[in-house]
Amino acid sequence: MKYFSLNNNSPKVSFQEAVVLGLAPDRGLYFPESITPLPHSFFDTIENLSHEEIAYEAIKQFVGDEIPEAELKRIIAETLCFDFPCVPVEDNVFSLELFHGPTMAFKDVGARFMSRCLGYFNRNDDKKVTVLVATSGDTGGAVASGFLGVKGVEVIILYPSGKVSDIQERQLTTLGQNIKALEVDGVFDDCQDMVKKAFLDDSLKHKNLTSANSINIARWLPQMFYIFFAYQQLKKHHKPLILSCPSGNFGNICAGIMAKRLGLPIAHFVASTNVNDTVPRFLEKGNYDPKPSIATISNAMDVGNPSNFIRIQELYQYDLSEFRKDFSSYSFTDAETEATIKEVYTKTKYIAEPHGAVGYLGLKKEMQKQPDSIGVFLETAHPIKFLDTVEPLLGIKLPIPTQIESVLHKEKVSTKIKTYEELKAFLA
Repeated sequence: MKYFSLNNNSPKVSFQEAVVLGLAPDRGLYFPESITPLPHSFFDTIENLSHEEIAYEAIKQFVGDEIPEAELKRIIAETLCFDFPCVPVEDNVFSLELFHGPTMAFKDVGARFMSRCLGYFNRNDDKKVTVLVATSGDTGGAVASGFLGVKGVEVIILYPSGKVSDIQERQLTTLGQNIKALEVDGVFDDCQDMVKKAFLDDSLKHKNLTSANSINIARWLPQMFYIFFAYQQLKKHHKPLILSCPSGNFGNICAGIMAKRLGLPIAHFVASTNVNDTVPRFLEKGNYDPKPSIATISNAMDVGNPSNFIRIQELYQYDLSEFRKDFSSYSFTDAETEATIKEVYTKTKYIAEPHGAVGYLGLKKEMQKQPDSIGVFLETAHPIKFLDTVEPLLGIKLPIPTQIESVLHKEKVSTKIKTYEELKAFLA
């Protein structure tokens, strides 16, 4: 499998090269040269397959022969070492819980898969790779956990000061070893811009930089896995399936569309956003007009210019009319999000956190248009990560899971920076 840059001004590369480079030299995101649908028989019998078997079939064409079959299956098994339940919330509405991993966020899947791929590629190489990653919330903790102690890999995480939750901050600042955290005076988009700039800085080439954001194909493509798992669990209902993703950088929903290209029967996608509404405005007006991000209680979605949206456009061949046929996007305020967290808990006792609540809102709005469907929204992080929002709203005390307890009393270690020059000095 070869990968090309979506800016179409860089050479095609192998899977390994795309993983190690992260971003193409022309600043484009890498995209697979071809997508071959899986046979109908795979979906006919998907309920009889294990998670590992499903994931292997979904990813193998994108890896090709660059990782041997046995090794790829080991990487998948180590990645999928926790559950992905579809929990019924109300009639025909399910929550796909993606927070049962080591850092209690959906990004555990991509981070674990990528770290193990990079570890395999570095197995016989003394050259150190530097993973440079921007986080708006959960990416940092998942990457820190996934790469902790990986041979030949140094991880540097940029996060916006005061704009991630206390637990999220602790997960990325307390591990030590090969993990370093930079606290940026700015918003997530500033962090992401610094990362992209560093990739193109010739004076930093000796650092062998790569990214573990969803711009990296080894972080992004495995996010297909749990979309397959959702269908596997809900197939028995024999209804059109609507998938609603709380969307920030649009990696999850883009992976869902990739899964559909592989043949997965998803009837409709909903990109549910907070007030950072670049994509809802694009669908309404046909004009892609990114704006600076605004801070909200669903902070992992505070992205003004979502990186993965260009991959979605490529998947639809930049045809807006085709895109609109099976894709909707809706924006919701913090007030609507808070009201939904309370309403869902009052009616069902299900505890949604802010991102899942936004996903629920988008799903319900779309299901009004398609009442004979079944819907699933992604619950992307455990409510404990947002206890400052959830506990006062619901008047409850959340028990602390063991995964979180382990970081609560560790000392935070971070370096404060304001500018790209400060990042460059730190890297040099």
